[in-house]
Amino acid sequence: MSSDPPGFELPLRLMLAFRTLIDELHAELARQGHPDIRPMHGFVMQAIGRDGTTAVELGRLLGVSKQAAGKTIDTLERIGYAERTTDPEDTRRKIVRLTPYGWDALNRSAQIFDTLRARWAAELGADRLRALEADLRKMTPANPWRLDTPGWFGNL
Repeated sequence: MSSDPPGFELPLRLMLAFRTLIDELHAELARQGHPDIRPMHGFVMQAIGRDGTTAVELGRLLGVSKQAAGKTIDTLERIGYAERTTDPEDTRRKIVRLTPYGWDALNRSAQIFDTLRARWAAELGADRLRALEADLRKMTPANPWRLDTPGWFGNL
């Protein structure tokens, strides 16, 4: 009998690690003045990016319908993270941009993730964490920015 865990435990542990980090991130974001931001909003705000985007393009990037993207934009507008503006090159188009509050949330997220990583390094050992990260890079696609995760999970 093998002492290896069953194969299904690996994806569950990876997902649980992801969930643990995201839950800790959002608890800290709430403490730092962002209580309304939700995990899916991070994917959306990353997809909006520095230059902004349209609802159609956002839906494509996220792997969801234009309507689902539009609902999420509505939510982000309501809680102050995004705004719709008129495209200066085509007044019929609306561009979604992050507000300063949205940029603050993304910047704080990056800092919090660095803190969480440092805590993992302290707990596991820096060499073991670097080895884990190297192994995950070996086993996953080169580009870690898969913004279509919301569409893969279902809908926003």
